[in-house]
Amino acid sequence: MIGSSWHVGCPVPLRDLRLIQLTYYGFDGHAHRGQLVVHHRYAEAFVRVFQRLYEARYPIRRMRLVDHYGADDNRSMEADNTSAFNCRLRAGSSTEWSQHAYGRAIDLNPVENPFVTPTHVSPPAGVAYVDRTQELPGMIHVHDRVWWAFRAIGWSWGGTWTGTIDYQHFSANGR
Repeated sequence: MIGSSWHVGCPVPLRDLRLIQLTYYGFDGHAHRGQLVVHHRYAEAFVRVFQRLYEARYPIRRMRLVDHYGADDNRSMEADNTSAFNCRLRAGSSTEWSQHAYGRAIDLNPVENPFVTPTHVSPPAGVAYVDRTQELPGMIHVHDRVWWAFRAIGWSWGGTWTGTIDYQHFSANGR
């Protein structure tokens, strides 16, 4: 991670981050192993969340460290990669750290749960999932098992924001 998703100047030191290895249920119907990096404060809670998602057979496309994509958030999203820590600025900001830079946010199935503004959808393949009346595999909806699993640890969902909506995003502080 050093020199890629973490670098000198990040708002959280490496010693406060934890690598967690998780089993997740894939879109292919099989179990897979994945990795996430989160702030140590949330590591145990994440294990519980992903245990619930696995038991619910909620499909996840892939779960690799964002470093696999050169710490490029756009490349990670285009690959439909579920990821958490990445020392980067908030989308659209040149000065404010993203919650991912603190290890207190996750983006889950970004294609099925895109970032949507009035004029843009990211990743582009997410256009097929903007209509949230659909109930397609991997999508997240209010009061579904994914929503409840994160709510149980006190995390908020970007899918309920107004204006810019971030269906893939859960965070500890609601930002």
